[in-house]
Amino acid sequence: MKILLTGVTGYIGKRLLIQLLEECHHIVCSVRDRQHFGAHLFKNNLDQIEVIENDFLNKDTLHDIPKDIDAAYYLIHSMSSSDGDFSEKEKTSAENFRDVLEKTHVKQVIFLTGIINEDKLSKHLESRKNVEEALQSSVYALTCLRAGIIVGSGSASFEIIRDIVEKLPVMITPKWLNTKCQPIAIRNVIQYLIGVLGKEFTYNKHYDIAGNDILTYKQMLLQYAEIRGLKRTIFIVPVMTPKLSSYWLYFVTSTSYFLAKNLVDSMKIDVVATKNDLGEKLGIHLFSYKEAIQMAFDKIKQNNVLSSWYDSFTNQFHTRQVWQYLEVPDEGCFKDIRDIKVDDEEATINRIFSIGGTTGWYYADFLWRIRGFLDKLFGGVGLRRGRRNMTELEAGDSVDFWRVLYADKDKKRLLLFAEMKLPGEAWLEFKIKDGVLHQEATFRPLGLSGRLYWYSVLPFHGLIFNGMLKKLGGK
Repeated sequence: MKILLTGVTGYIGKRLLIQLLEECHHIVCSVRDRQHFGAHLFKNNLDQIEVIENDFLNKDTLHDIPKDIDAAYYLIHSMSSSDGDFSEKEKTSAENFRDVLEKTHVKQVIFLTGIINEDKLSKHLESRKNVEEALQSSVYALTCLRAGIIVGSGSASFEIIRDIVEKLPVMITPKWLNTKCQPIAIRNVIQYLIGVLGKEFTYNKHYDIAGNDILTYKQMLLQYAEIRGLKRTIFIVPVMTPKLSSYWLYFVTSTSYFLAKNLVDSMKIDVVATKNDLGEKLGIHLFSYKEAIQMAFDKIKQNNVLSSWYDSFTNQFHTRQVWQYLEVPDEGCFKDIRDIKVDDEEATINRIFSIGGTTGWYYADFLWRIRGFLDKLFGGVGLRRGRRNMTELEAGDSVDFWRVLYADKDKKRLLLFAEMKLPGEAWLEFKIKDGVLHQEATFRPLGLSGRLYWYSVLPFHGLIFNGMLKKLGGK
């Protein structure tokens, strides 16, 4: 089948693409930034892949959607958007998708959404319901799969639970930890998404998909702790307002404040699946919550996390068109340039590509942690995002509060762009040429505040960047 896949660079989309390729389908990958696609990851399947650049919020970019597609997956959402009303953006995107798909030969559209089982919905779930309605069409069949908490290596739910339990032996928590939910393993989600493809009995129907365990968020935290062999105590207090709860989740975990706010809004409502026989018809074995946690850690131990929600780009990132910064500017910039002779280029490039995350920054890590804390304090991403893979990087990956713009081990070059809160724009570049490691930090200030910022941190640069360069060079 020829399939249009949206959201292909996201947490679900990247994993679904791998499975669809194994099923020998031809996939049209719709992305907002072609450079973020990572075609080298699928070099053995390039004959099955077609990449097109679209933004479903902009009708002018949708002219190249193929007419001869058989099915399509709609995996687009804007929940973490901080600019404007994400629900209105989601509705507009869905309507534009529907309008352009109705001009093709598509027979089925598959939409992954959230479980809706209460009259009073959170803003997030209300938006998901509106999207489902907007995707309805008399031209093609719509199949909706409604999931609650998705658990897997790199998933938002798993990483937030991991952040909370690993770091807090005693937790003073909001009352929404008593809310019930029905988690599902990411492996089962992919099986459902593949399983309904082309199945006519699923046309124009919706199904709740979930595991068999109905748990409170408190039980999920404690069961995670049990699997990890950690002793954790949780006290639930009724006095935390939604705003305080959002700040609590923001500071304890790696999520942004805007995503934390939307999550807290959703977590106040029970999310329990309505029973159906779809899993039986598709022959899917459902994993328990504990099994899903264990499988996630198996992937982490193998350093084989396929995708992570941390790496998903926000609308703000796309709006800024950060890919234009692949060429590091010279005019109007401050620079810190350092070189060192290296004896073993391969070992050096491996150290460079392992930077950040649990490896750290090789020198004065406590200063990096302080900078991360200050960034988090002022609404930035902080250091908690870490990295998806301990030894490999690709364009689009997040590394703590940096974003990878260019990564090529063969060409011995890594270029990072800062996503921390700054009065300006910053790049950090590493490259090896003729046995010399070149390290260049570039800062383009924004007004007087940007210049004052540069001079205020300048005394630390000599310590941090010089020490890091020596460690990377094996000295």
